[in-house]
Amino acid sequence: MAAEHEADAALREALFGNSTETRERAADALGLSSSWRVRSVAALAPAFAGDAERARTLADDLANRFPDHTLVQSYDVPTIRAQLALSHDDPAAAIEILHATVPYEVSDGGVLYPAYVRGQAYLAAHKGEEAAAEFQKILDHRGIVVNEPIGALAHLGLGRAYALSGNKTKAKSAYQDFLVLWKDADLDIPILRQAKSESVILQ
Repeated sequence: MAAEHEADAALREALFGNSTETRERAADALGLSSSWRVRSVAALAPAFAGDAERARTLADDLANRFPDHTLVQSYDVPTIRAQLALSHDDPAAAIEILHATVPYEVSDGGVLYPAYVRGQAYLAAHKGEEAAAEFQKILDHRGIVVNEPIGALAHLGLGRAYALSGNKTKAKSAYQDFLVLWKDADLDIPILRQAKSESVILQ
């Protein structure tokens, strides 16, 4: 359980833009447990943080350690590799890789991270409507997402998607939803600063 908390913390820091803390917390998690879940989350964290070499090494190790684990092979590893493709400015490859995750996305085995990465990939590909559908999928399945960081970040993604599509009214609403959720958040969180800057442009 301690390892899972550390892995989750590493992923949270990566998603929020605090990449310097990601590697240390992921390493702490891996030092406490070698379970598939801990290794999956600890590999996804550096992928989001932009530490491609570390994420690729951990993803390869994960795939080799659990060759017969359905969620590892068809959900976790593709999600990590899709995020790596996205970090290399290849959204088309990311979207293609994530095809494998579709049968498992809305299940109790995952929390819709493939949809989040796919949404980001569509944003990078300048496909606002498709991106909005992915982020809305996350918001429509709160019982699966529960308190995962992407539950809040989906509002920001939705705002960006609507802005990309030219729907300023819906974009402003989605940004406002995110900022209200994070009204008591630390002001120096990188992704919060980005969201505030982007929302100002929409005014």
